[in-house]
Amino acid sequence: MNNKIAPPKITEENALLPQQIHTLQSKEEISHCLISDSLIEYQEADRVSFDKVIFRNVTVTESTLHAIELTDVIFENCDLSNVNFSDAFVHRTAFRNCKLIGTDFSRGRFQNVRIVDCIGDFASFRFGKFKGTVFTNCRLVSSDYYQAELTHIEFSECDIDQATLAGCRLKEIDLSDCSFTGLHVDIEDLAGCIISAEQAASFAGLLGLVIKTDTDL
Repeated sequence: MNNKIAPPKITEENALLPQQIHTLQSKEEISHCLISDSLIEYQEADRVSFDKVIFRNVTVTESTLHAIELTDVIFENCDLSNVNFSDAFVHRTAFRNCKLIGTDFSRGRFQNVRIVDCIGDFASFRFGKFKGTVFTNCRLVSSDYYQAELTHIEFSECDIDQATLAGCRLKEIDLSDCSFTGLHVDIEDLAGCIISAEQAASFAGLLGLVIKTDTDL
């Protein structure tokens, strides 16, 4: 699936105009700009739209941006911890080396999204819909995917210890190169989940697992 994730359609960074954000209004549309080295705080707005925007070294704090729309957006070295992005629509967007600790993406829709080298402990993706999303080398301890639709999602070399996957169908979800000592899951959703032989001990007594051995690698 890795090769099927469409990247953000930002061809030339030099064509993006530098811009500073001080306040955000509901239904505001912001496009074709570079937002860097700035602090966005104490904002509350609905359905703000960002299109073809790069955020670099930006901290967003104490803010609720409900139903934010992100299309062709790149976040680099940003801190979005504890921000409320519930009901977000995220399309062709990349998060690189960002802090997403406790960030609320509940009920969000994710299409063609890459999240790489990020820290997302306690992040919430409850009731989200994932259609083409890759988490790579991320720390996602105690992150929450309760009853999310994990269609075409990939976790690669992530720490997902104590993540909540209850209510998620895990058939063909490959967790074999992720690290965890335990997960919060429902037995009936585990059938077809792909794990390593070493991880099988975490699910001792549970049935329906596909265990990947060294000969399968």
